[in-house]
Amino acid sequence: MRTRGHGLRHEGGRLGGFLRSLMSGVPWTDRAEHEAELRLEAPPSRVLRVHNANGRTRVHGEDRDDLFIEVVKCARAESREQAEDLLDTIRVQTRVTGGDLEIDIEAPKKWNRLAHANLELHVPRDLQVSVAASNGKVCMGGLRGAVQARSSNGSVNVTDVVGDVEVSTSNAPVSCKCTSGTLIARSSNGKIALGDHRGSIDASTSNGLIHAHVDQLGEAGCLLATSNGRIVLELPDEVDAEVDLRVDNGFIRSDRELEGSPREANGRLRGRIGRGGALIKLRTSNGSISLR
Repeated sequence: MRTRGHGLRHEGGRLGGFLRSLMSGVPWTDRAEHEAELRLEAPPSRVLRVHNANGRTRVHGEDRDDLFIEVVKCARAESREQAEDLLDTIRVQTRVTGGDLEIDIEAPKKWNRLAHANLELHVPRDLQVSVAASNGKVCMGGLRGAVQARSSNGSVNVTDVVGDVEVSTSNAPVSCKCTSGTLIARSSNGKIALGDHRGSIDASTSNGLIHAHVDQLGEAGCLLATSNGRIVLELPDEVDAEVDLRVDNGFIRSDRELEGSPREANGRLRGRIGRGGALIKLRTSNGSISLR
């Protein structure tokens, strides 16, 4: 556990005083940092919920029985002393409710642009994990249970998860790779990249590209939708599906042979791959669709 402070270097008293007068009222003049470690028992329910008000959150699933958590608090202020005082306003709260472990990182709202906490959580692989971040990136990987990740302003990255995945962010991209189960992905303003997925997909964004690579299509099929952006869907060589593609302003390209209604009409293309079955439904208002 240690605290570090970083400030401006002043060359001479006059220059230092001049810079101080210019920088008065600017919150990032000095910085303080505090590192801490926590060890917690795994929750009886095997459910972990994390809320980080401001900062990056990373969750690593590992072959272990307990939780090891690294917390790095950072603060900026007009002086080192004020920055260190601001660190004390960041609270790490842990509690067990109904068998679920809850970890809450709190910072006063009026200081949330000046103070944040970055979390690194090393947890048992079989936990079901839910992470909510108000402002910060969320990364999760190596888990063998259902995961949820939500960020208001920050990217979401999920890798190597066997279990249902539900991710969303308001103003940032979403990336998921090597996942298995039902995958739900949402972004208001950001691209969505889904790679090497086995199972069904429901993904949508208001503004951005959606690129999905499916190793095995689930029974519930694949639904991809964007208002302004391109859609690219890559399927396995052997697949049985019903296909329904539509664009309002753009074009459709299919590298797959479709049976039933192979010709595009009025921005819509429908047909069957193989024996049919799971529905593939792709929609964009302004952009193109590529089916590979």
